[in-house]
Amino acid sequence: MSLLSLPSKNEEAWRWSDLSALPQLAERVPTGEVPGALPWIEGEDEGPRLLFVDGRLDRSRSRLGPVALGPVEIDTAHPLGRLAGKAGWSLTLGCDHSPPGLVQLVHVSTGAADALAAEIRLDQDAQASLVETFVGDGWTNRFTGLALGKGARLMLNRRILGRTGFASLTDQAEIGEGASLVLATLAAGGRDTRLDAELDLAGEGAYAEAAGALLARGRQRHDVNLVLRHLVPSGMSRQVWRSVADDNAACSVAARIEVARGAQKTDGEQSLKGLLLARSATINAKPELEIFADDVKCAHGATVGELDRNALFYLESRGVSPDEARGLLTRAFVADALERIGEETVRAAFYADVEAWFENPSPSRGEGGARREAVGG
Repeated sequence: MSLLSLPSKNEEAWRWSDLSALPQLAERVPTGEVPGALPWIEGEDEGPRLLFVDGRLDRSRSRLGPVALGPVEIDTAHPLGRLAGKAGWSLTLGCDHSPPGLVQLVHVSTGAADALAAEIRLDQDAQASLVETFVGDGWTNRFTGLALGKGARLMLNRRILGRTGFASLTDQAEIGEGASLVLATLAAGGRDTRLDAELDLAGEGAYAEAAGALLARGRQRHDVNLVLRHLVPSGMSRQVWRSVADDNAACSVAARIEVARGAQKTDGEQSLKGLLLARSATINAKPELEIFADDVKCAHGATVGELDRNALFYLESRGVSPDEARGLLTRAFVADALERIGEETVRAAFYADVEAWFENPSPSRGEGGARREAVGG
C-alpha cells in the first residue's frame, strides 16, 4: 500500500487523523498468536459467537447460528472502507425474526493489517443485538453495511481495546420506516482509532442514535467523523460523544446532522463534550447542522474543559485520594455515552473496560498549555 492511496490531512474530513503508520502495518506479517483468554461477555453465552483472527474465522472456537460467511452485497467509496474488500460475514433476519440471544464477535489482530466487510439486514420488525470487541495489535480495518426494514430494531455495541496499532471502522446504514438503530462505541485500549459513519433515516418515524466514549493517553489519537441524514419527515436522532484526553493525546469528533428539504418534523440533537486530564492534551469538537426544512427541532452543543476543582476539593476533603477523586468524576463524565447500551450485562462489561483503563494510569502528566478547540457550539 502506498501513501497515495490514503487520504491526506489537507482534506477537511481527515485533518485530525494520522494515517502515516498504516503503510508500514500493511507490510508486516501477522504472528497468528491468539490470547488464551478472550473477552466474551459471560452470562450471554446462548447466542452466536464468532472469533476472527486477522480477518479469518476460527471455526473451532465459533458458533455461527444465523450468521453466514461469504461475499457481501455492499459498496462504498470511503477511502478506508473500500479497502475492507467484498468478503466477510453477514446477518440476515426475516420478518419478525431475532437471533437466539446476544450475537458476539471478537476480532483479534496479530501485528499486521487485516480487513473484513460485514452486512446486516433486518426485515420488517426483526430485532438483533450485537457486540463487537477488537483486541490485539496491528491495523484492524472494518466496513459494515446496515439495512433496517420497517419497524426493525438493531443495537450494535463496540469496544476497541488492544495494546497498539490502529482500528478503522466504517459504517453505512439505511434505516427504514419506524426502524431504530442504536450504535454505541467505547475506545479504551492503546490503539489509535478512526470511526466513520453515514446513517440515513430513509423511512418516516425512523430513529438513530450514535454514542461513544473515547479514552486516550500518551500520544494516542481518536478521530470520529459522523454524518446523520434525515431524508424524510418525522425522524429522530441523538448523538452523544464523550472524549477524555490525558498526557499528549488527542480526541476529535466531527458530527453532522443533515435535514433534507421536505424532511419536516425532524427532531435531532447533538452533544459533544471533552474532558482534559492534562493541559498538554488536545480535544477537538465540531458539531454541524445543515437544515433545508423549516419545521424541525434541532440542537447541538460542544464543550471542552477540565475537572471541576471544587468537586475535586470536596471529594478530597472527605478522605478520597486525588487519583480516586479524578477517577470518580471522569467515570461520571463518560457515563452519559455508555448508558445508551440496553443490555445490563453488556453495559457492565463496558464499564469494566473503563475501570481497567483507570487502573492503569499514565506514568506522567504533560505540562504546558492545553489546546482546546470547540467549533460551532
